Amino acid sequence: MIVNRITANPPTGGRISFARLDGTETLELVELHRRAGRLASSLAELGIGPGDRIGILAANSPQWVLLDLAALWLGAETAGFEPGKFEPDQQLISRYGLRLLFTDRPADAADALPLAEVDRLVEKADSAPEPVVWEPDRVTTVKFTSGSTGEPKGLGATAASIDSSLRAVQDMFHHRAGDDLFVFLPLSLLQQRYWIYSALRHGHDVTVSTYEAAFATLRRARPTVVMGVPAFFETARRHIEARAARSGKPVGEQAAQLFGDRIRYLWTGSAPAAPATLRFFNEAGLPIFEGYGLNETCIVAKNHPGASREGSVGRVVPGKEVLLDADGVISVRSDHPVNDHYAYAAPGDSEKVFRPGGIVRTGDLGLIDEDGYLYILGRADDVIVLENGKKIVVRPIEERLTSGPAITEAVLFCPRQTELVAVVRPAHYPPDEAAIADALADANAALGKDERIARAIVAREPFTVENGLLTSQFKPRRPQIRAAYAADLANPQEGIHAR
Repeated sequence: MIVNRITANPPTGGRISFARLDGTETLELVELHRRAGRLASSLAELGIGPGDRIGILAANSPQWVLLDLAALWLGAETAGFEPGKFEPDQQLISRYGLRLLFTDRPADAADALPLAEVDRLVEKADSAPEPVVWEPDRVTTVKFTSGSTGEPKGLGATAASIDSSLRAVQDMFHHRAGDDLFVFLPLSLLQQRYWIYSALRHGHDVTVSTYEAAFATLRRARPTVVMGVPAFFETARRHIEARAARSGKPVGEQAAQLFGDRIRYLWTGSAPAAPATLRFFNEAGLPIFEGYGLNETCIVAKNHPGASREGSVGRVVPGKEVLLDADGVISVRSDHPVNDHYAYAAPGDSEKVFRPGGIVRTGDLGLIDEDGYLYILGRADDVIVLENGKKIVVRPIEERLTSGPAITEAVLFCPRQTELVAVVRPAHYPPDEAAIADALADANAALGKDERIARAIVAREPFTVENGLLTSQFKPRRPQIRAAYAADLANPQEGIHAR
């Protein structure tokens, strides 16, 4: 398996760079491998071994990567905690059974160590222990679902599920020497660490940044591949369009200036991408490929060069099978499941999602066309049932509202069971209410009678992770948005009314 190869065999090429606002630090991958082995030796002296769990609560950094690789070396589990969502206290250590917690935040807990201690532990050792051999069903890391409500659920990811996903991605995209994959989402998300494992296995470069530094460092880093959630690419689109309008230069030229001149493709997933944004980048000469997956399944389907269809999330990858029930709700069967239960969740949560035989009920609605392309229609829980019994799938309607330049985000509700009302984020503040009214009219012109939107409530502020209206993967938290705008939704006089 790949997780065994990357610790047992030093890489034959490639570099890893850590980009910050104040500069970039670059290491040869063989040096990263050497430091990880020495860190593993020092951690072993502290009593860390197979089955122990190390917590990491810190921003993306070289130390984060070294700790993750050293844990793989020792057969220890990692638990990556997203800064801002967790606090580095004794309660965290006790709840998740951590032997040690490394953090770049102030912490008084007895088993919490400053992240800077990693550097000392690397220098303390002069050799590496023999790497542990991971069995396929052993858990390498605990990851946490972003969730739209409640506490994050903990999920142990098996070594075989990581291996299966890495192989599927490599078969589609053929990452190789000369590629540089740009990663800026938190390393607490296991999928972001996949690209570091890929670099160690296949000898390509990888650049690690933070979300805050991403745009500032893109052009300097000159990556060939950029991994990002739809919200990132939607923000990039607005930057590019604004630059093109100011300069009078072509959009494609401005896109290349922002992303650098070596882009091979852009990768997006984790949340639905606006069709207009996908078309924008494709037409600008930067191919963008949308895919589909969950924490509970990892990658399920992906568009890729030679097999891409607009509106779909691609064909189902080897090792996965998509099952549709009578209502179109998607379940996914995996040859190598991520797991068959949550490690940390409320009673009954695992039973709602995990089924025998490596099957996960996703709660998403979908269909598969005659050529095997998967389309995601929305969430089963987000289907609105009108007073007349008509079922409304909200995602296609929301996508129509955001297809033009006036509205960047839309979340549809039905406050009185008789009319649809959208809470919308305008492209600019103060909002252009006339442009929003036009977008509402354009959407309604293409919709059926029961699907038409009666009015739009303009959000008083953007939906963000910080104000609790987006998950950490930038999906809307519908219950929180409904609560924030409850009075406006309930008052039929509020908002911009359809003409």
